[in-house]
Amino acid sequence: MRGPLPSYQPKFSKAELRKAQEVSRRQQAPHAQVRRARLVLELARTPAGTCREIGERLGLHAETVRKWRKRWATEGFSLEDKPRPGRPKSFSPGRRRAH
Repeated sequence: MRGPLPSYQPKFSKAELRKAQEVSRRQQAPHAQVRRARLVLELARTPAGTCREIGERLGLHAETVRKWRKRWATEGFSLEDKPRPGRPKSFSPGRRRAH
């Protein structure tokens, strides 16, 4: 049994889909962005698919699919993480002291 249709249905423009295709193919893109780009493309292909079905196809947890589906439907397209709380880094990773 499929279950109910997802309540959040993000809409992506052609430019956003092109950006997702570009990121999904890029060799040097951050892994998290590539996974989100592939999710965007899958949601565009099968907008009525359940979070569980899409997650299984992409190797993602259904809650991850649900989270990003809701975020894109309510806040718009972005492949970036939201800023995290806490103190900002005081040094860059390349400037660490050698022990």
